[in-house]
Amino acid sequence: MEQVLVTGAGGYIGTTLVPMLLEDGYAVRAVDRFFFGRELLADHDRLQVVQEDVRRLRDIHFEGIDHVIDLAAISNDPSGELFQEATWQINHRARARVARLAKAMGVKRYLLPSSCSVYGFQSPGVLVDETSPTNPLTTYAKANERAEQDILPLGDDDFCVVVLRQSTLYGYSPRMRFDLAINGMTYGAWKNGVLPLMRDGSQWRPMVHVRDASRAQAFMLTADVSKVNGQVFNVGSAEGNYQLGPLANCVADALPNEVSIEWYGDPDTRSYRVLFDKIERLGYKAELTAEDGVRDVSRALDAGLTDRDDRTLTLEWYRELDHWHRLIKALEMYGGLLNLDEGGKG
Repeated sequence: MEQVLVTGAGGYIGTTLVPMLLEDGYAVRAVDRFFFGRELLADHDRLQVVQEDVRRLRDIHFEGIDHVIDLAAISNDPSGELFQEATWQINHRARARVARLAKAMGVKRYLLPSSCSVYGFQSPGVLVDETSPTNPLTTYAKANERAEQDILPLGDDDFCVVVLRQSTLYGYSPRMRFDLAINGMTYGAWKNGVLPLMRDGSQWRPMVHVRDASRAQAFMLTADVSKVNGQVFNVGSAEGNYQLGPLANCVADALPNEVSIEWYGDPDTRSYRVLFDKIERLGYKAELTAEDGVRDVSRALDAGLTDRDDRTLTLEWYRELDHWHRLIKALEMYGGLLNLDEGGKG
């Protein structure tokens, strides 16, 4: 039985990926701070949960591990800009350190789930592939690119390194996110018939369902090393390249109620279309569409499995945790708040 260490296992992808890996017969060591809740990963006899910060992982965490999927990251552009130093620490330096530790401890394969956001703005009509120049525009994208640059050279005959540049994610996950384009559109349309859309709607963005992104990672655990080692692969599909204006119409059409569009924000300068031929030649193909994502998110909302609140908006939850951390630190005395540590009495 092979064992996979998944960092960021309590996140949007992690809580979808870990059950898939268990179903495929792997043993999983799930590492996370669990800011969004430990309960999002159901107990399993082949699941070992480790509550730890990826910046503090040690050799012991990699003992017996065959593969690493390094998901842990500050996971969107607004959070990356507000918490810039933490983003560089986690998304770049911690990932490079995890990869070096994994290699030193004899791990066979390391997967870095990166982002197509490294392509940034591209000229109209250009379709980028893995050899195209990158143009990261945000702290999040720049940190991903630096992680790629540090990690790819580590690959050798004994250590397989693969970078997966994922499209923008969507779809239902136990650690739900409504700060992703399709999910946010779906919630507004489902809740009150008003779909929020960032101006001006002409920008192109590749999209991939969270289950398809997870499938790509599981796929790479068994891919022929000679065909993937030291390689970058875009994850998504040609059909998943959406222009945001028409995408909004797809979302609206997938719901039974009448929906209107509400524009917001300044025009988004990020626009890029991506080719996915390279990963498809290996035998992987994304299966789900935006309409599938709209339907599974709306079903989860109908069933009361999720809702839009601070916990499902990444930046708002980080702000909330930061606020309470500072408040508690300011008020804590003698090891507690109302209940004090009795061992500290003189």
